[in-house]
Amino acid sequence: MDLLVRPMTADDAAPVLAIYQAGLDSGEASFEHTAPTWEVFDSTRLPDHRHVAADSGTVLGWIAVSPVSARAVYAGVVEHSVYVHPRAQGRGVGRLLLQTLIDSTEAAGVWTIQSGIFPENTASLALHHACGFRTVGIRQRIARHAAHGDRWRDVVLLERRSPLL
Repeated sequence: MDLLVRPMTADDAAPVLAIYQAGLDSGEASFEHTAPTWEVFDSTRLPDHRHVAADSGTVLGWIAVSPVSARAVYAGVVEHSVYVHPRAQGRGVGRLLLQTLIDSTEAAGVWTIQSGIFPENTASLALHHACGFRTVGIRQRIARHAAHGDRWRDVVLLERRSPLL
């Protein structure tokens, strides 16, 4: 596999949203059940920290961040999402994307990257721990997962603090 990680552009909208929807359909990626429009996606993610991984031009995964708050004191804290096409999982795509994000956020002065992951998503938890994230805690029964049985779900809260800042 000849992976290339590059900045995400509007030309990536269709594959990015399709990969997002595949993750949502799995029931283990998010409380959401439908990927947003590109306009909503684009307006809620920071443009300098959106990347795709592609092999021979085919997008296999993406990573992006959103600010956790509009307050200036939290300017260095972001929440991220990383999604990998089901056929590309287990091939290092997620790790490459996550490391690219760590590099880009540290260069920009971001000191904390956080994420919430379902405890059943053991592959994502292992990936994040391998990339320097630590478990902060478990938010028990934080919300109902309407699209998948309307059941209460826990979320593991993870963060990575930059050792450079």
